[in-house]
Amino acid sequence: QVQLVESGGGLVQAGGSLRLACAASGRTSRRYAMGWFRQAPGKEREFAAAISWGGGSTYYADSVTGRFTISRDNAKNTVFLQMNSLNSEDTAVYYCAATEFPRDRVVATSYDYWGQGTQVTVSS
Repeated sequence: QVQLVESGGGLVQAGGSLRLACAASGRTSRRYAMGWFRQAPGKEREFAAAISWGGGSTYYADSVTGRFTISRDNAKNTVFLQMNSLNSEDTAVYYCAATEFPRDRVVATSYDYWGQGTQVTVSS
């Protein structure tokens, strides 16, 4: 079992930046690929970004490419999502997720563990 806790969400003006963090605890000795998903009100959860266990491979949704950067610090069991040039369409609850056996990284069902989410609200 792995427990994930997100932090760093909040209210930001359009054009601003936020940095989300996801701290893992529990069986962190396993090699987990990590992902960030988001869910806006009335919409389905959607993929935002993913990173391999070693950090050498990263993946982004088209909607965030060039604005978001995913990274990880395995020594601290933490994954980050740097979000720049935020706009109102980025408003959502952001979730981090972990999987030991990544299949389709952009699909939520590929992940076995989820955090509770952190709210990001972008005001225009």
